[in-house]
Amino acid sequence: MKPYNILISGGGTGGHIYPAIAIAKEFERRHPETEFLFVGASDRMEMEKVPQAGYEIEGLWISGIQRKIISLENLKFPFKLLSSLLKSRKIVKRFKPDVVIGTGGFASGPLLKMATTKNIPALIQEQNSYAGITNKLLSKKATKICVAYDDMHRFFPKDKLIKTGNPVRNDLLDLEGKRTIAFEKYNLSHNAKVVLVLGGSLGARAINILISEHLDYFKKQGVQLLWQTGKLYYDHYKQHQSDNVQVMAYIDQMDMAYAAADIIVSRAGASSVSELCIVGKATVLIPSPNVAEDHQTKNAESITSKNAGILIKESDAQEQFVGQLDELLSNETRRTELGVAIKELALPDATKHIVDEVEKLIPALLD
Repeated sequence: MKPYNILISGGGTGGHIYPAIAIAKEFERRHPETEFLFVGASDRMEMEKVPQAGYEIEGLWISGIQRKIISLENLKFPFKLLSSLLKSRKIVKRFKPDVVIGTGGFASGPLLKMATTKNIPALIQEQNSYAGITNKLLSKKATKICVAYDDMHRFFPKDKLIKTGNPVRNDLLDLEGKRTIAFEKYNLSHNAKVVLVLGGSLGARAINILISEHLDYFKKQGVQLLWQTGKLYYDHYKQHQSDNVQVMAYIDQMDMAYAAADIIVSRAGASSVSELCIVGKATVLIPSPNVAEDHQTKNAESITSKNAGILIKESDAQEQFVGQLDELLSNETRRTELGVAIKELALPDATKHIVDEVEKLIPALLD
């Protein structure tokens, strides 16, 4: 039997990269003989993260358009797009994929466009509750579209939709028994609450400023802080390391950090929200207002509309943050209610369901 060839594109942010890798890992577990090739944007983080996961990747000269401004980079866009389309066509012709998978990011557009013109089955995995323009355009030719939220027929053909959820790290699926280990890892006291602050792998400037301005508040409340600043901001904030504040550029074992937390303060990227549903802890979401179509706010609203979390707009954070934290820290019943409600929204088998759909697109697997 010839090995299956799977072509995958997803990148720009961890929210696109890690789902792509998770899908590849699950398909490889089922079919070890499979050949994989990833395609990303040549100057983005996928060029580092995908090889670290053990897969080959090729880069395209592609980037997004900076909206509302005229810039040299925007003027380059037509040339980048043409270059990426031509290289994608060569990749598709050479690799001969059985199926192509797109999880979002700049490179997925040209790649899936060229694959679908060759009638290669294509699956899109849309993480957000508000679809991006690339996936909306690609959906016309895609065979299947896996989504994480209800009502996505607003953006995509209804007959192609499969609600699967977003892939999450396997180590998050069972946090039972990890809390004691986590407290030892971070040298935490069981006599004080733990607040985990997450701003994404690069970091969230507004959240970091907010936390730094409230360090005295956390100290007075006797709160222990696990503060992930992101690598862009770590050098600026590492000076705040203390007995009750642990400052980290990156958290290497997210399951341990989640297990230790009583309350989580986080951005509302799609992958983060899916993880938070699995984890099932009281959560304050502060969406980034600087993303396309304000999709983080829409992701957060999909949670808070079901009374499963607290939404604070970045512009209101200085006024509302302390009041919301006071209530959560003092009210264990409220924390428990939020944790139970958000966990009810979890879709823990997302990766398996997505790979089920990928298998259905390969004729040899249907025989």
